[in-house]
Amino acid sequence: MTAATSDEEVVLEALATRRRLIDEAIDEELPVEEPARLYEASRYLLEAGGKRLRPAIVLLVSEALTDTVGDEVDYRAMPTCDGSGTVDMMRAALSIEIVQSFTLIHDDIMDDDDLRRGVPAVHKEFDLETAILAGDTLYSKAFEILLETGASPDRTIRALRILATTCTRICEGQALDLAFESDNDVRVPAYRDMIERKTAVLFRAAAAIPAVLLGADESTVESLGAYGQSVGEAFQIHDDVLDLTVPSDTLGKQRGSDLIEGKRTLITIHAARNGVNVDSLLSANPDEAEIEAAVAEIETAGSISFARAAARDLVDDGVGQLAVLPSNDATEQLRMLANYLIERGY
Repeated sequence: MTAATSDEEVVLEALATRRRLIDEAIDEELPVEEPARLYEASRYLLEAGGKRLRPAIVLLVSEALTDTVGDEVDYRAMPTCDGSGTVDMMRAALSIEIVQSFTLIHDDIMDDDDLRRGVPAVHKEFDLETAILAGDTLYSKAFEILLETGASPDRTIRALRILATTCTRICEGQALDLAFESDNDVRVPAYRDMIERKTAVLFRAAAAIPAVLLGADESTVESLGAYGQSVGEAFQIHDDVLDLTVPSDTLGKQRGSDLIEGKRTLITIHAARNGVNVDSLLSANPDEAEIEAAVAEIETAGSISFARAAARDLVDDGVGQLAVLPSNDATEQLRMLANYLIERGY
């Protein structure tokens, strides 16, 4: 067994353990109330699965900062860094996952996607109006839940401000992503700015908010935020790679959907700069052979390799930020998780 395989197994087990606890907390904190259809729609994607990457980062950062492991961990009452009290970090983790679910619902509506996580998108399973309301409900619930962690008022206010700014940035990133579809001259810096807002900012919040709530010093908060941002950007770039290289039934959505929809990614920007007419690679309803031919042309241009290298550089930068944390199992798992994000098959 190689070291890489061993690291992946550790990460998958760490995620699975925390995912089970997060799933239980979702039932506790987001029950189906009246009107039942609204809450069923709100919980629909949360119940459909997901790796729970972002809330797992919240929990792992909390463990690393407090140097708690195994049976010592009580996420509902984690000690602050200055010994002034305890904080419910499970609520903080849930607020991040709930924001993620809200963004997916609205993203699927805007793209009119049929599938998410291998099941019909919320607006397909229910209806458009209910899906919009479900996303709005999750948005507000995230703040309600984060407000009740038991952290001191000043730390709570700062965490809420981070989450609010994060949601604004996500909307900005989504708007930029939509605008890029009709822009034939998107450059790498503009793309990086877009994914920082649309994707990486929630990873940044997931890593920084626990440090804020637990009272870590400012340099630690900033370093952990930088870790989250770097690995979040790397995650998105690798996601763009997977969109082209993983079969539709594994993706849970149409393979090559970014190309079909005309989305600009680091891959397509590089390919266009190297003579590939990316806007004519696929028809509106491509078969697998057409997708394979398009991917082969992009690979020949070196664009997929270029994206993978960029993701690797970002992960290396992010892992370097973990030097502010104590040396313990949780810190090591954060390192492994960063690498897993750009090595996963999906």
